[in-house]
Amino acid sequence: MRIFRRFGLAACLLAVSLSTVARDGVLDIVAPWEIGGTDPAQAGYVFTRLGIAETLVDVDAEARPIPGLASAWKVSDDQLTWRFTLRDDVRFHDGSVLTAQVAAHALTAARDKPGILQQVPLAGIEAVDDRTLVLRLTEPFSPLLAALAHTSAQILAMAAFEDDGRVSRVIGTGPYRIDIFQPPQRLTAVYHEDYWGEAPAIREIAYLAAGRGETRALLAESGDADIVFTLDPASQARLARNPALSVHSVPIPRTVLLKLNAAHPALNDPRARQALSLAIDRAGIATGLLREPEAVADQLLPPGLGAWHLDGLPTPARDLQRAAALLAELGWEAGPEGMLFRDGEPLRLTLRTFPDRPELPLIATALQDQWRGLGVDLQLAIGNSSEIPAGHQDGSLELALLARNFALIPNPLGTLLQDYGPGGGDWGAMNWSDARLNEILQELRAGADPARASALRQEAAAILHEALPVIPITWYQQTAAVSRALENFSIDPFERSYRLSSMDWAAP
Repeated sequence: MRIFRRFGLAACLLAVSLSTVARDGVLDIVAPWEIGGTDPAQAGYVFTRLGIAETLVDVDAEARPIPGLASAWKVSDDQLTWRFTLRDDVRFHDGSVLTAQVAAHALTAARDKPGILQQVPLAGIEAVDDRTLVLRLTEPFSPLLAALAHTSAQILAMAAFEDDGRVSRVIGTGPYRIDIFQPPQRLTAVYHEDYWGEAPAIREIAYLAAGRGETRALLAESGDADIVFTLDPASQARLARNPALSVHSVPIPRTVLLKLNAAHPALNDPRARQALSLAIDRAGIATGLLREPEAVADQLLPPGLGAWHLDGLPTPARDLQRAAALLAELGWEAGPEGMLFRDGEPLRLTLRTFPDRPELPLIATALQDQWRGLGVDLQLAIGNSSEIPAGHQDGSLELALLARNFALIPNPLGTLLQDYGPGGGDWGAMNWSDARLNEILQELRAGADPARASALRQEAAAILHEALPVIPITWYQQTAAVSRALENFSIDPFERSYRLSSMDWAAP
């Protein structure tokens, strides 16, 4: 009864769900993210992180492209023809052999669905022979290798697809093959005996999606999970005192930001967005809520992104006086209890966010309080993460709080093309576009020489910093609680892999 009172029925049921599959020798992993389906376009990140499916191109610790299922590649002088040589003796989990024809089929299906491959100017995908795959472009596309490393570009077996291109089964080439598949919450996987690479020491894994941070903390404390990702600050501090656990925290190229509908009457002027930014106490959020004083974001793109990051910017400080002056220029006046009105209408906005990342509701509540000091009536709507892209698409979104990773495509340009191009993006700009930024992104897309490209990245970062199509708040730390029965755990800063193949059980 004590567990039920402390954590609630849902938490306990999830603990039971995981316990029913927990067995000796099984690596139990808990994370916030549900398994959205079988298609890589929906849930590819789960299958890549768990070592179930793979891509033609992989990335190293510096996000540089390295061979994946393709052992090598060459590009023509005009940058329009890319020739990939596939590895020999790669077998899918159903026993079928990887050929260029199979890879072409998988990439063609991925190209026809939402994702980074829709950004690639593909003229054709052709299997020249069993081992050679050729991609032909209509124009140069510099982040092609990064796009092919994205989880939506996974290579699945022919039997994974229906005649209409839908993915009905996850049949990959990774070191683990799915044994039990129960989306959206759970899957188990076992070692793929015909894996082409080095065999992992751990032969069985189980994954559970648990959206509530307190549930994940319970599973770590109870020993029902060996690895628990994404901890709220309070749980992180508590679990760090548990001798059976080690707690890991690594900065990653992800930014907690506010997405704004720039067509909204209260947000369509850059001065309004600047005022809302000035009213945020980032230092208070970083220190008091996240317990990471260095997490204050002075711009959108984090320091680890090289030339995309602007050096020398001042640490942003809260300035209610300046914020109020900017809103006054736009006609907002203080009414009863200090709240702002214009033409008889209150400055009232609705902010959507979700609890899968446990710090987001905390930050949203802090913003509600901080903006009230400016006279803004902020209403919170805490629901599912899917409500943010849905609100972008139907135009109902006003504000959203989210955490955006700029390295899920292992080249920030790929994400920026998705988020800040002419049409904006589900997780980026909404009803905002900048002609000069579009020119820059297109020039980088075509492939500028290194010196020119570095200058263009700086200019793009400056435009995003000044126009504020989104408002950055803090940098992000990925966290995990790990059983001390496990060795060689590490966090991938690009969130591409859980690095299961490098882990082993500690000696008793």
